[in-house]
Amino acid sequence: MMSGREFFVNRYRRLGWHYKRVELKQAIRTNTSNIAEESLVDRLRSRGIELETIPFVKHAHWIRKSAFSVGATTEYLLGHYSIQEAAAQIPATLFTNLEDKVVLDACAAPGGKTVQFADLMHNTGVIIALDAEKRRLTALSNHLERCHVKNTIAYHMDARQASRLKIKFDRILLDVPCSGNFTTDREWFRRRTIEDVQRNSALQRQILAEAVRTLNDDGEIIYSTCSLEPEENELNIDWAIKHLSLRTESITCYGEPALTRVFGKQLDSSVANCKRIWPRQTQGFFICKLKKRVD
Repeated sequence: MMSGREFFVNRYRRLGWHYKRVELKQAIRTNTSNIAEESLVDRLRSRGIELETIPFVKHAHWIRKSAFSVGATTEYLLGHYSIQEAAAQIPATLFTNLEDKVVLDACAAPGGKTVQFADLMHNTGVIIALDAEKRRLTALSNHLERCHVKNTIAYHMDARQASRLKIKFDRILLDVPCSGNFTTDREWFRRRTIEDVQRNSALQRQILAEAVRTLNDDGEIIYSTCSLEPEENELNIDWAIKHLSLRTESITCYGEPALTRVFGKQLDSSVANCKRIWPRQTQGFFICKLKKRVD
């Protein structure tokens, strides 16, 4: 079994990144449908909460200092903001025009990105939010209610069965189940094996293939993970280009071009359109925008 800190750190070195422990700062995102960002900042600062503007996403702040949980404020309970890791706020912002669209959030719970979608859509259109674990739907529903989301229907459904809905979607977010990374789990190196990574990669390909069946011809998919492993990221996108008639789109966001050569394997050059975020200011993340290829 291939696992352990030394195994994974050596892999990252071969991919061009040298491991460094990262202490993440808690991040929040203003739900601008419910409050103006300036008003929220003023209210939180009046409570003694020190904020730092996140430079690469809109309406977002890191918590520099707070004497109490930012999940227990009146503003949080009123849905004025969501607690959402900085990198995780990027994917929903990369779609072209969300207003009045039919959107699939394929792996939605606990709902941070679903609420962000509703905010970006100004509660227009419709969001179908799926999750395979029934117990997680409670957290999703609570999040939607707290933030006054009006355009979302939540289903207990595995994303690999999305075509059963018989709906064609304009925009699809695949923030797929993944192996995660060491920044959010101190025991990650001890718990994870390469077999886990390979199993997750296979699941992600199944979700990708099903998503294509439900995508409108001119629709867009954002694929994202919080994994650092290329099997779940670049290698999956290379596979999707070759087997699902998809093409990558150039995106402008925080991060660096994704890898096009992985452990000696040359990938499609367009994989470089995707973004790989190594853990520095944020947790590790991978983001890619996909559209159907027109031959």
